[in-house]
Amino acid sequence: MRYFNYSKLNELKLDTKIVNLLTSIYEAKGRQNFYLSTKPQELDRLVEIAKIQSTEASNAIEGIRTTNTRLKQLALDKTTPKNRDEEEILGYRDALNTIHESFKYIPLTPNYILQLHKIMFQHVQNATFGGKFKDTQNYIQGIDQNGNAYTIFLPLSPYETKPAIENLCENYTKALEDGKVDPLILIPIFIHDFLCIHPFRDGNGRMSRLLTTLLLYQAGFFVGKYISLEAKIANIKEYYYDSLEQSQSGWHDAKDDPTPFIKFILSIIDMAYRDLEKRLELVSTKLSANEIVAKAIERKIGKIRKSDIVELCPSLSISAIEKGIAKLMKEGKLTKEGSGRNTFYLKKD
Repeated sequence: MRYFNYSKLNELKLDTKIVNLLTSIYEAKGRQNFYLSTKPQELDRLVEIAKIQSTEASNAIEGIRTTNTRLKQLALDKTTPKNRDEEEILGYRDALNTIHESFKYIPLTPNYILQLHKIMFQHVQNATFGGKFKDTQNYIQGIDQNGNAYTIFLPLSPYETKPAIENLCENYTKALEDGKVDPLILIPIFIHDFLCIHPFRDGNGRMSRLLTTLLLYQAGFFVGKYISLEAKIANIKEYYYDSLEQSQSGWHDAKDDPTPFIKFILSIIDMAYRDLEKRLELVSTKLSANEIVAKAIERKIGKIRKSDIVELCPSLSISAIEKGIAKLMKEGKLTKEGSGRNTFYLKKD
């Protein structure tokens, strides 16, 4: 078994795609540092949107949902949870806030991972498993075409879990301090092995996304603070599961190849940096509200929902966005389709 096999790291072969993604991300990181010093107000406008989207998306991947109105109220601490799903959503929000505020002071150790897991389940009634490693065997399962469940991957047994997580954290820290392998390669390998161990009875996927954010922040990659990485994953979650399944093959015999998962995570980070720059360009330019809405819509193809425009125009109020949409419709540049929550818009050539 691998548990982040320190000796095998130098055997990893970085193909052209990985090298290109690393180059793109590091170039974006350089520009990120410039934005942090020159556009603090614009970046601040993006933080709350990203928090809400991350909380929603990471839970939605696991089938945990509530209404958009309730989600915003929960994310902004303006209400109390009404059911189990909302309790879990609130816990994820708290764990994410903890990482945002204190990432410098959260060392990667089993104890701190357990504490984050406990925070994630602190609002869930009778969740006595919060902050504890699993005590029963779990399975990663799929559903076949006939609706029957089957085991995709068998994680470690409960008695193996604690030493495996200890080993994983220790070897990640050693590799990071050694400096021979790029942190952007080490992070997805850590997350891949964490998911193979599957250390908790519940919440493994959400914990893996929280830990991804934590480790990226600690390595100086702050894009997840302003653009939701969880939302990016949720939008293409089938590729997320495919890359993980490919990488897990042979893991128990140390014959796995983590590169599909590495490529996936790097692609998510790269997409997030690209989106960040697009949004900063919009909020930084001295345009009227209507002009900002028009430019945002120019960048979209196919169905355009109001939520898409809100995401691209964090500096504008909902009413300003609605006025911008109405103006474009009046000018014949936009048509409205559907109704209620299914409303969307289409550009007219």
